[in-house]
Amino acid sequence: MLSMMLMLVQAQEAVQEELVDTLAQTPVPAEETLSLWSLAFKGGIVMIPLAILSIVAIYIFIERYFAISRASNEETNFMNNIRDFIHNGRIDSAKSLCRNNQSPIARMVAKGIVRIGRPLSDINAAIENVGKLEVAKLEKNIAVLATVAGAAPMLGFLGTVIGMIRAFYNMAMAGPNIDVSLLAGGIYEAMVTTMTGLAVGIIAFICYNILVARIEKVVFMLEARATEFMDLLHEPAS
Repeated sequence: MLSMMLMLVQAQEAVQEELVDTLAQTPVPAEETLSLWSLAFKGGIVMIPLAILSIVAIYIFIERYFAISRASNEETNFMNNIRDFIHNGRIDSAKSLCRNNQSPIARMVAKGIVRIGRPLSDINAAIENVGKLEVAKLEKNIAVLATVAGAAPMLGFLGTVIGMIRAFYNMAMAGPNIDVSLLAGGIYEAMVTTMTGLAVGIIAFICYNILVARIEKVVFMLEARATEFMDLLHEPAS
């Protein structure tokens, strides 16, 4: 009886060792990672216009951001120097200072200085016109950025529709033998384009609002300096 039990124990140990050796020799499949690059290729042809829109949005944001930053830079004593020149009758010096200062404020004030001697209403109208032109320059291509923010998600949804149509077409062609792998391409395309479209749209929308907020600050600064210049013209008369 004891010898039989020993034989069973030995047989069990042999089976366990054999299972361990078999598992050790069995190759473990490598875990497949999906990179963003390969994921982008699975999005289909809609990814091309989305990539173009993203490049356009980034370019416009960077270019406009630095342009607006340059426009918002103001020399510390610019208006004080203009006041001193006008009060001392040195109009040519005031004009020269404006020419040397390449900023929207300087160009706006220069137009007002040129109009000195005319009615104040004419001077004010000239300053306002120059201010509007300067704001229009700052808003260049801003509408394109807003268009990207609205068009990118719509392109993403278009890619979703195309992907789902492809998935259902593959199902119809497969007949009763439906394989999950047949649907993978269409589902990938649908999800990837939606994600990309939303990502591009959100980034473009944030960039658009950042630029609009900075332009509003420049507009406020232009209005403040225009008012200050008009008050300056009233000072000699008083």
